[in-house]
Amino acid sequence: MNNNQTIEKLKKMRLHTMASLHEQYINNNRMEQLTADEYLALLTEHEWDARFNRRIKNLIKQARFREQADLSDVKYTPERNLDKNMFMRLGTLDFIGRKENLIITGASGTGKSYIAQALGYEACLIEYKVLYTVTSKLLLELKHSKMDGTYLKMLNKIKKVNLLILDDFGLQAFDNITREIMLDIIDERHKQASTIIASQVPVSAWYALIGEGTVADAILDRIVNSSHRINLEGESLRKNQLKID
Repeated sequence: MNNNQTIEKLKKMRLHTMASLHEQYINNNRMEQLTADEYLALLTEHEWDARFNRRIKNLIKQARFREQADLSDVKYTPERNLDKNMFMRLGTLDFIGRKENLIITGASGTGKSYIAQALGYEACLIEYKVLYTVTSKLLLELKHSKMDGTYLKMLNKIKKVNLLILDDFGLQAFDNITREIMLDIIDERHKQASTIIASQVPVSAWYALIGEGTVADAILDRIVNSSHRINLEGESLRKNQLKID
């Protein structure tokens, strides 16, 4: 078998990175610099790295983040009420492995969404499946899915995500349908996967926000009791950014 045939067969097996590197080494007469074992290891390593990077890229794309956030850029100024040691422990993402939840509360602009997405982005890098969404948007999509018969399929898809990030929780009032949908989401994920909820509304007001005592009790019992808490304080970071600019 000649080299061209080998390269074509590698491509047909979807070993594109291996094929490309093999072609480069042939054209540059570099193959004789390595033993057969070393050369095979080199080709395999490059193919492995390329596939890993594509997988991470796809996970980040599927997460649908609103912005790219980085844990290293999180600020721990005293007025934010963000304990660095506690947050660094959350940053290890062990809470996802334990299927625990995280609730982030604080006024608009205090960085809730950024922190949630930074944790989500880090989760993608270690190959967790993540979904970021604005709560009202997800509830509306699921509400429509009840009408076209795809509700259970969508709910099952959400259930399989390792980390679900519900941003802007509580900005819109719950009706009977969205209240039941919220319970379904939380119930399906309870002790099965982790959820981060970011909200301007303090947890103490969630019962009244959700409404209908029995459903509110069920949701809060499943989400609040198994959650880490971050309550951000201080002025809006966006406001401070405007002052800097």
